[in-house]
Amino acid sequence: MGARSKARKRAVDVLYAAALRDADPVRLLDERNEAAEHPSPNDYATTLVEGVVAHRERIDELLTEHAEGWTLDRMPFVDLAVLRLGVYELLWASDVPDVVAIDEAVQLAKSLSTDDSPRFVNGVLGRLATIADQLRATL
Repeated sequence: MGARSKARKRAVDVLYAAALRDADPVRLLDERNEAAEHPSPNDYATTLVEGVVAHRERIDELLTEHAEGWTLDRMPFVDLAVLRLGVYELLWASDVPDVVAIDEAVQLAKSLSTDDSPRFVNGVLGRLATIADQLRATL
């Protein structure tokens, strides 16, 4: 697993744990970095968590619009964390190609969630990818 893939998993773990605890994801990540034997405060996971937090309102609006038949409240926390990360990378991480953002999110869903989750994540992010250029122009 590459460094960025590991960072994505770490970011999803933090976003998921923060959602379960109703905690601030950035603070939780900072606490985990402080507790780690070899913290890496400048790693990509930090960029991802901070990016999701900074754009969460818009990310959640987009998920609400494009997750056909699902509300955010009905989504499992892990799927929601994966989707938030995927939308962030799709729209705000200019150095990540759209197909990579989607593929990485699908792989996370495969390893962390239910059998149906990868297809769901792929569908939502795929719909957003078709209009990603238009969305980026409005950010």
